[in-house]
Amino acid sequence: MDGETHFSSVMGKPGGFLFDARASAAASSHKRASPAALSYPLQGDFPETIEEFLQHGNMKCIAFNRRGTLLAAGCANGSCVIWDFETRGLAREFRDKDCTAPITSVSWSKYGHRLLASATDKSLTLWNVVTGEKIARITLQQTPLHARLHPGSSIPSVCLACPLSSAPILVDLNTGSTIVLPVSASDSGNVPLPNSRKFSDGSPPFTPTAATFDKNGELIYVGNSKGEILIVDSKGIQVLGLIPIPGGTVVKDIVFSRDGQYLLTNSNDRVIRVYENILPINGSGKEIEKIITNNNNDYESKYEKLKANGARCLVLSCEVSDAIAKVQWKAPCFSGDAEWIVGASASKGEHRLHIWDRAGRLIKILEGPKEALIDLAWHPFDPTIASVSVAGLTYIWAKEHVENWSAFAPDFIELEENEEYVEREDEFDINAYAERVEELMIDQDAEIDVETCEKNSPFSDFEDSADEIIYLPAIPSPDAPDEQPDKCLVSSSKLEDSNHSGSPPSSMDAVQNGLAIPPASSPLEVVDNSMAEEPSAEAANAKRKRRLSAKGLEMQQAEKVKKPPIKMSSNGKPSKPKSKPVVEPVNGNSSAKIKQQVPEPVNGNSSAADIDDEATEDDEM
Repeated sequence: MDGETHFSSVMGKPGGFLFDARASAAASSHKRASPAALSYPLQGDFPETIEEFLQHGNMKCIAFNRRGTLLAAGCANGSCVIWDFETRGLAREFRDKDCTAPITSVSWSKYGHRLLASATDKSLTLWNVVTGEKIARITLQQTPLHARLHPGSSIPSVCLACPLSSAPILVDLNTGSTIVLPVSASDSGNVPLPNSRKFSDGSPPFTPTAATFDKNGELIYVGNSKGEILIVDSKGIQVLGLIPIPGGTVVKDIVFSRDGQYLLTNSNDRVIRVYENILPINGSGKEIEKIITNNNNDYESKYEKLKANGARCLVLSCEVSDAIAKVQWKAPCFSGDAEWIVGASASKGEHRLHIWDRAGRLIKILEGPKEALIDLAWHPFDPTIASVSVAGLTYIWAKEHVENWSAFAPDFIELEENEEYVEREDEFDINAYAERVEELMIDQDAEIDVETCEKNSPFSDFEDSADEIIYLPAIPSPDAPDEQPDKCLVSSSKLEDSNHSGSPPSSMDAVQNGLAIPPASSPLEVVDNSMAEEPSAEAANAKRKRRLSAKGLEMQQAEKVKKPPIKMSSNGKPSKPKSKPVVEPVNGNSSAKIKQQVPEPVNGNSSAADIDDEATEDDEM
């Protein structure tokens, strides 16, 4: 790693400044060469904070469509969902009764008509996005970790799958046939094998771990466990070039930028390397054939010739890593315009994103929740990142918006302190001539074209299509009903059952039939009685009590305090408490009327004898 990269990695790591003399000299020379580069990282369009999150089941992987208007996600139960990324609404959900295993990757077709999902049950499923129908389902011999549809066809039937500990294969989704891609530069034994030992599982040392199409699908770039990038012809299935990676370690990820100009590799040595693609975007297969034809030099072996061909296809641009923590990277990718590079920390319990510019300078470190990261994707146009956590949530990272009040009016000026405003002399004068000139400048007879669509600058005329799926109608999700209406429905149904089963008439029926309404016929008591008619013994014995208000509770407590203790007589009956006279004024006069206080009945019952005794005592008084 050169000094500049080391300096940027250490400077970007929080915790202080640590650099050597070589890094300092390289950084100072870089400052003198481009003084405007210091303010450039602070003005970049990259996300800064978590705006919101999406939740639907336990999501495992995500992928944006070409326009960035739809976001596809694979779940742990084998289903796939599509989000409308602008409204954050759920637009589609695909479920296959034959697949209940977790989804490992999702891939869009060029114009969004197809969606490919790979699962841990060794299956590949192709879905029709519009109708939601399953087009094809293929079962492989090993679990595919990644699967990508051919980017050159609008309705592709071929995909590139990277199985676990096996060579990448091309799969025909119509017939189910597979073609195994080459795993080494040569099979003749002329290639030196410094790492000729086998892995613990017995797989050969050339087992590839990653592969991807170029922009149009003419070439396939394969990374193997020896630390080499093989350029393979997608039609002839032949190795056309080879690029050795410094360090010679296992290539875990290989990703192309959306414009096809840059290639990114993530190796097992904790370094992300960025290569610049020298081949033209359109016609890359023909161009590399010309390179092979014109390369008439004599080489010691075929391996050296393939290295010479590969040197004319890819050029190493920069290397990025964390020089202090030495963390492993996960799910690295480019931004939509390939100006930024993002990589996630593979440490457990960390949701940390590192953002570098294309020159290798560390620009930003984003700290997320204490959940490990599984997958991430950068929006094709906006400075937005979607990341999936181990908890199954998809977090949306976006720029932190700052209110700009000066945008509401062209003459609006933001002031830090209050200032005394001096009114101009002609500020509120009406100038009729100026208004007349503004009216004449507007051509009211000009025709306005409302049918022609403006071309999107990131896409050429060759890539645009009228049949491209940009939006999908969102599925309306009904709100969860409240608990109170459910209870009311249950009570009403029970009331109807009680009416039909010969229960006592309700208050309305009693009024219509001319019957007397009992005092305990309130709606709440009726519901309580209907609930008490359930077959359970506890429900038959238990009675609901009407909930008292705060004032009622206070009165009840006061009555309990004033209520004297009940004394039992010799015969086992509760003795009657003695009543005390209460003196009340009569009609405001000073003369008083003696009123006998009637004792409260015990347990809600009162005998006729007690009432007679109270009457005789009143007469005596």
